[in-house]
Amino acid sequence: MFSFASPQTIHFGRGQSQQAATIAKGFGDSILLVHGANAKRAEWLVTSCRDAGLTIKTMACQNEPSLPDIERALARMQYFRPAVVIGLGGGSVIDFAKALAALIPCAGPALSYLEVVGDGRPLDASPIPMIALPTTAGTGAEVTKNAVISVPERGLKVSLRDPRMIPQLAIVDAGLMQGAPRHVTLAAGLDAVTQVIEPYLSIKSNPVRDAICRAAIPVGLRELRDVVENDTPDAWDAMAWVSTCGGLALANAGLGAVHGFAGVIGGKNNAPHGEICGTLLPAVLESHLRKAKENTDIHERLSWVLGQIDTHFAMGRQGDGLTELRQWSTTLGLRSLKDLGLASGDYGEVADAAAKASSLKGNPFSLTHVVLIEILRAAS
Repeated sequence: MFSFASPQTIHFGRGQSQQAATIAKGFGDSILLVHGANAKRAEWLVTSCRDAGLTIKTMACQNEPSLPDIERALARMQYFRPAVVIGLGGGSVIDFAKALAALIPCAGPALSYLEVVGDGRPLDASPIPMIALPTTAGTGAEVTKNAVISVPERGLKVSLRDPRMIPQLAIVDAGLMQGAPRHVTLAAGLDAVTQVIEPYLSIKSNPVRDAICRAAIPVGLRELRDVVENDTPDAWDAMAWVSTCGGLALANAGLGAVHGFAGVIGGKNNAPHGEICGTLLPAVLESHLRKAKENTDIHERLSWVLGQIDTHFAMGRQGDGLTELRQWSTTLGLRSLKDLGLASGDYGEVADAAAKASSLKGNPFSLTHVVLIEILRAAS
């Protein structure tokens, strides 16, 4: 028995973004458009919406969204109630848009709805309808039911979560993604791959998740090199699909130790989420391999994943894939945890916080404090 949550509609393919304004008009005449730091990248959509006769208010998401950012944005929206919210950007932009769509109708302070640092209270009103247009292939935020919010005062990243926060529509157009800087593409691509591997290994198994992950993992590993090194259209199309698959998988099966660490480390030193995931993935998989007992389901799943990494990064040499993946990523600029600002003196604190993270609930193994620190050392 299982449930599977997803947007009402996913429009996938190049050129699909051109129908965004027409789709938005179906919800009403007023729009809040949330975009990234570079407003010029959103001008085409602003023009399209105005040509369609829509009233549009724009808001920039400069960095990963924080609680103060959310509070300031809600204050700005006090006298404007859009019929639909559009998020055009990477995972942070879409999370910011999802948070605003959820909280604008709510009566309470934003903090009260957050997990861990707040009360985690349910939304007391239905979110404003939302359309998500991702411009990176990584987080899958366009199909998930939460928004990750940093709380600088506490040095944490936490979630605003509600099943109704899944966008009504996701428009996944790789034409909006291609041409991103290499370091952004590398981090996002590694995040996308991680987000189809961790749900596949999660204890929260269901047949739909398995089908999605088994289809997406080989594609993600095969196309990761091409999209980062060559920026080819076909590779971008494939990685956009993998990213969406990852979002669907994690929304319905959870994640694991990589993301358990990532939220803590990112909240502590503001390091990019994708880079943290990319540098942790080999270390976590190596740790899992040491714990997996032969002839068990998790051993079979893990062996299949590692075999795929061997195939696509070590020309099929058994057992060499993780080393080659780590070396390739480092050569292209992926930083270690140490280079991302995590000091060895912080390992204990990070391990303690990661052990309590919601993502670790889906991890295939219970990890002791000692094992968590071993993983941090291996990724530094």
